[in-house]
Amino acid sequence: MEELELIVGMVKQEMDAAIKHLEHAFQKIRAGRASTTMVQDVMVEYYGAPTPLSQVANVMIPDAMTISIQPWDRTAIGAIEKAIINSNLGFAPSNNGDNIILNVPPLTEERRRELAKQAKSEAESTKIVVRNARQDGMKELRKLDGISEDLIKDEEAKIQVLTDKYIKMCDDHFKVKEVEIMKV
Repeated sequence: MEELELIVGMVKQEMDAAIKHLEHAFQKIRAGRASTTMVQDVMVEYYGAPTPLSQVANVMIPDAMTISIQPWDRTAIGAIEKAIINSNLGFAPSNNGDNIILNVPPLTEERRRELAKQAKSEAESTKIVVRNARQDGMKELRKLDGISEDLIKDEEAKIQVLTDKYIKMCDDHFKVKEVEIMKV
């Protein structure tokens, strides 16, 4: 019995991780408003080592369409600017000597559709991960010896209920993100 619970727990853990990954991926997809998550993955060449932007500067959102980056070390301003340009975020940084300003342009209808497609793709990838976790769990259950078929069928049903729940969560997350992206 313990083995059965362990397998179901493992499947649930994999599905939780997939949903967390989806949420993180959705944070990176911009929805027309400025957000610090847009630049959180930018790596700055700081004293010869790639360093996350958040560790070399203070990132703020003064208004809905602006990201302000204030480096703690003024000598890093050029490296930060270069990192933003090289990151292909689509922003043209402006440098006033003390900090860097990124103006977030409003999204066009075409760009909104592209971002919605990107979000849909992320959601579909997550569903695949969830289904793969289900498959792995089912295989592990079938490998077990000395356990009645009825118990295994019950655990398979539990795994299927979990799968359905997590697939619905993916769809719900996508619908929320799509509305957010398409809102003008």
